[in-house]
Amino acid sequence: MPMAESTPAAITNQRAFGLASIFRLGLVYLGLMVVDAFALFLVYAFAADGVWELAITVGLITLMVNVINLRPWLYALRWIAPALALMCLLVVYPIAYTVYVSFTNYGDGNLLTKSQVIKLVSRETYLPEGGKEYAWALYRNEQGALALWLTDEADGDKYYFATTADFAPVAAVAAGADLPETYQGYRRLSRAESLRASGEAQNLSFGPPSAPIGIAGRRIAGEFAQRYIYQEEQDAVLDRATGSIFYPVYATGKDPAGQSYRTGQFVNDAGATLRTGFIANIGIKNYRSFLERDDIRIPLTRIFLWTISFSLLSVLSTFTVGLCFALILQNRRIPFRRAFRTLLIVPWAIPGLISVAVWKGMLNPNLGVVSNLLRAIGLEAPPFFIDPGWAKAGILLINLWLGYPYFMLVCSGALAAIPSDMYEAAEVDGAGWWSKFRDLTLPMLLVAVGPLLIASFTYNFNNFVLIEAFNEGGPPMVESGTLPAGHTDILISYAFRLAFGGGRGADFGLASAITIIIFLMVAAVTLLQYRLTKGWEETSENV
Repeated sequence: MPMAESTPAAITNQRAFGLASIFRLGLVYLGLMVVDAFALFLVYAFAADGVWELAITVGLITLMVNVINLRPWLYALRWIAPALALMCLLVVYPIAYTVYVSFTNYGDGNLLTKSQVIKLVSRETYLPEGGKEYAWALYRNEQGALALWLTDEADGDKYYFATTADFAPVAAVAAGADLPETYQGYRRLSRAESLRASGEAQNLSFGPPSAPIGIAGRRIAGEFAQRYIYQEEQDAVLDRATGSIFYPVYATGKDPAGQSYRTGQFVNDAGATLRTGFIANIGIKNYRSFLERDDIRIPLTRIFLWTISFSLLSVLSTFTVGLCFALILQNRRIPFRRAFRTLLIVPWAIPGLISVAVWKGMLNPNLGVVSNLLRAIGLEAPPFFIDPGWAKAGILLINLWLGYPYFMLVCSGALAAIPSDMYEAAEVDGAGWWSKFRDLTLPMLLVAVGPLLIASFTYNFNNFVLIEAFNEGGPPMVESGTLPAGHTDILISYAFRLAFGGGRGADFGLASAITIIIFLMVAAVTLLQYRLTKGWEETSENV
C-alpha cells in the first residue's frame, strides 16, 4: 500500500513539535547546569571547610537529580525530584549525621573541623621581639581608602602616617600636638565612624609588605606577625612566639602512662594545647560511657525506667478516664449531654504550654490554689517541685488533664460503631454489664483504638514540652555528678540537656548516642505493641 504523502500542514506541525521538544530539552539542560554549578560551589565550600559529610550529601543529591532528568525511563520521577532532594537533605541526612556525630567528640571545645581550626588560629598575631606598638586613629580619603595615624607613645608621642602601601613619619605636625582633621587628602573619622570602620580596618594590612602594620585592638596597632603557621609536611602547627610545635591527637583510649588521650586537640611536648580543638572520631566511646561511667549509667537507667513508666501510666490513665466519660455520655438518659461533652473537651482546646503554666501555678506550694485548698482543710501542701515522687505525680496529673479529652472523643466514636444487636444477643444469653464490657466492648474498642494507643505511647515517650515546662526535669539527681539529670527527666529531655545545657558545656556526641539509644528503644517497644495489636485483631475476629 503506498504511503500517504505528507501535507504542508502535517509538515508544519512536525516542525513545531520538533522545535518545542528542542526548546523544552534546552530548558532542562539549562536548569540542570544552573543546579550543578550551584551544587559544585557548595561542595567546594563544604570540602574546603572540612565538612565532607555535607559535601558528599550535596554531591549525591545533585547526581540523583541529574540522573532522574536525563534518563528517559525515570521521567515519571521528575515531578517528585525536588521533594526527593529535600527529603534526603532534611530527613535522611540529619539521621545519618546524628549517627556519625555519635562516634565523634563533637561538643564544646571541639566544635570545628581540623581545617577550620587551622584557619582560625592562623589569624592570630603576636608582636615579635623588637616590634613597635602604636596608638591609632582612622582616616579615609574620597575614594574610600583607609589610612592609620600612628602615635609612638613610647618614643615621645612621635607621629607616623600609614596607608595600605606606605609608612612615613609625620614632620608637619609636632610631637604631642593635636591630630589634624585632614592630612594628605585623608579626613579624620569621628568616633562613631571609626567604630563602624574598625572591622574593615582590622582586615587590612598597612605600610609596606616588608614591615606590615595591623590593628590588634581598639587602641593598639603594631608590627604584628602571624603567630601560628600550619606545617603540612609534619601535620603540625608551629607557634612562632614560643617556638613550640603542636601536633594533632587522633588516638583514643589511654596512653602508656594510663592517662586518657586528649583526642581532637593540638598538643605540644609540654602538654599545652591550642585554645580550641577539632572534631575527631572516637569510636564507640560515647556508647561505652553508658556501661563504664556511673554518673551516666545510673541516671540513664533511672531515666529510662521513668520514661517507660511515664508513658505507660499516661496512656493508661488518659485512656481509662476518657473511656469512662465516653461510656457515661453514651447514656441517652443523661441530660445536657452535649453541654457536658463540650466542657470536657476544653482542656484539649487550650494550648498545652498554657495549661502546663496554669497547673504549675496551681501546684505552687506557697501560693497555689491546690496547696491553699489542702491547707484550708488541715492537710500539708505536697512538695511538687522538691520531692521526686510528688514531682512525678504532678506531671502525671497534668498529662491526664491534657490527654483524657482526646481519648474521650476517640472512644465515643468507636463505641458508636459497635453494633447494638451484639449487646442484645449477649443479654439474651444472660450476660451482665461487666461481661458485656469485658467480652464485647473492650475487645472491639481496642481494635479501633489500639493504633492510637501506640501513637499516644510514642508521643509521651518524647513529651519534651511537658517535662521542660513543668520543672525542667527537676529535682536534680545527686548521682549524676556534673552531668545535668533530673528525677523527672525523660530520655529526650536528658539528651537535650546533655547537648545544650547543664553549665558543663554541650556534648553533642554523647547526646547523639543517647538519641540513637532512644530510637532503638522506641522501635522495640513499637514493634512489641504492634504484635499486641495483631492479638487484639484476632480477638475481635473471634467475638
